[in-house]
Amino acid sequence: MQSYTIGQAARLLGVSPDTARRWADAGRVKTHRDDAGRRLIDGRDLAAFSIELADTGTGSTEEEPSYTSARNAFPGIVTAVKLGDVAAQVEIQAGPHRLVSLLTREAVEELGLEVGVEATARVKSTSVHIDRT
Repeated sequence: MQSYTIGQAARLLGVSPDTARRWADAGRVKTHRDDAGRRLIDGRDLAAFSIELADTGTGSTEEEPSYTSARNAFPGIVTAVKLGDVAAQVEIQAGPHRLVSLLTREAVEELGLEVGVEATARVKSTSVHIDRT
């Protein structure tokens, strides 16, 4: 399972690293330390926390510089994956935004999408494309 540093989690949640650190210090999100002593958040814990923030409206939408020319890119964390025989549904929490995409099961498997994985939803017209980051 992927883990995230406080800074990575902050970017995915749309808040400053200081805010994410305060939430961790207050016990709102569980952390553990790696061999280098850095605090990490398990991907599944971060996914659950991102949904909690969106549901309660307590998250922030601080601006982070964009690393793509597409203005409709939503970096976030996968919060749900529903696999069918051929198709799949993937939910991403990108700060306060919940995006849902229908794609092939094969694409989900090739990208390694699962709850707690960082991904970017790209929206064009009525299509949502998922990029694993």
